[in-house]
Amino acid sequence: MYKVITSLVLFGALAACVEAPKQSGMEQAFAKADSIVATIVVPTFCTDTFDITSYGASVSADAKTNKEAINKAIETCSTSGGGVVLVPAGDWATGPIDLKSNVNLHLSEGANLLFSTVFEDYLPVVLTRWEGVDCYNLHPLVYAYNQTNIAITGKGAIDGQGGKDNWWPMKGREQYGWKPGMISQDDKGRPRLLEADRTELPVEERVMTIEDGLRPQLCNIYKCKNVLLEGVTFRNSPFWTIHPLFVENLTVRNVTAEGEGPNSDGCDPESCKNVLIDGCTFNTGDDCIAIKSGRNYDGRRCAAPTENVIVRNCTMMDGHGGVVLGSEISGGYKNLWVENCKMSSPNLDRVIRIKTSDCRGGVIENVYVRNVEVGECAECILKVNLKYEPKEKCNRDFPPTVRNVMLENVTSNKSKYGVYIVGLDSLRENVSNIRVVNSRFDGVEKGNKMSNAVDVFFDNLLINGEESKVEIK
Repeated sequence: MYKVITSLVLFGALAACVEAPKQSGMEQAFAKADSIVATIVVPTFCTDTFDITSYGASVSADAKTNKEAINKAIETCSTSGGGVVLVPAGDWATGPIDLKSNVNLHLSEGANLLFSTVFEDYLPVVLTRWEGVDCYNLHPLVYAYNQTNIAITGKGAIDGQGGKDNWWPMKGREQYGWKPGMISQDDKGRPRLLEADRTELPVEERVMTIEDGLRPQLCNIYKCKNVLLEGVTFRNSPFWTIHPLFVENLTVRNVTAEGEGPNSDGCDPESCKNVLIDGCTFNTGDDCIAIKSGRNYDGRRCAAPTENVIVRNCTMMDGHGGVVLGSEISGGYKNLWVENCKMSSPNLDRVIRIKTSDCRGGVIENVYVRNVEVGECAECILKVNLKYEPKEKCNRDFPPTVRNVMLENVTSNKSKYGVYIVGLDSLRENVSNIRVVNSRFDGVEKGNKMSNAVDVFFDNLLINGEESKVEIK
């Protein structure tokens, strides 16, 4: 006891004359992330259980029968005060599912929801967003609108069964099974929807059809609060895999998103606030995580930035980008924290990517990345591109701003470039305060490539073993 007291007295004396060390900027940033995580409301549920087999579901039944049974179980659970809708082990053919307030859709280990690939099963259309533009489109495979306290949990799988013989050819590319005469999004639907945005057509008049070829999302959670996705595997989506839209308080934990289809992003929080993505695995045909806030007019009209997204302890394999901001980011973005992630694949193009343009506008700010291990990626570790999709038909009076991006303790073994920045020719200051510190990128083929930016700083950034200097064209 005497030694302890002596130590405390000594510590007090030192504290009186020596100022305590201050937190670094990165430590302060991640302390803020911790405080936000503590505020995220994770829904809890009563133990009342509603087994889908009690409502007519059967592994031998067709998709229509099981869809009706599952939705009846969900509706009954919600109107009864909430609880757990149980999907037992087995392969369950189904059609679209609508989640309701206070319901935890729990997929037992070995349970697989196998969604119909008959396009007509996803009619009538519902209100959603497609590539950042508001519209009425085919019913997402799992959908929730204006609900509170909802969850999808368990060790089962939600399988969209997307493939080259159903949804994927709508992309309009032969590599996904498209052939002349087949529906293609680029022939009709996508141009029609983008024109509706350009001309500010009222949303209620933007009603899409099967022939428009705009594939539905696997899971679209829209205007909901307090959402939990945990443990489940989402695979083979027709389009984006997990699409939270205008959601507040979202936890995505220990989820797997996989699929090689076109535009099969893993998780796309759009105009969301307070999001934790923790312990997840992504192996996708497009961006692993892509954070968005609306496209062009619709994004600026709603003016709803995504803010406060924390990505921790995740694994990224195939994908166009590991953690991406954009390109549908017109509402802006603020406060991203990425830490303790591992990324590696020859088919992973970039690690951290910001993609936007003068069609979009908006401010993207406060991006903090630390302790990320990269085995290899195809293009670069950090890419900031303000000239994304230069041929897009749009009003180009909205130059975007990207500022306050910091990477620390990021290592990589193989890439084409290290840092790749493409700013605006006449507005160099629109990319500013980009910092990479205490990081090492090995196996870099072409060094860094940077143009039209200001206030770019490297501090102990080693590229192929040599300290890198800032050179901006």
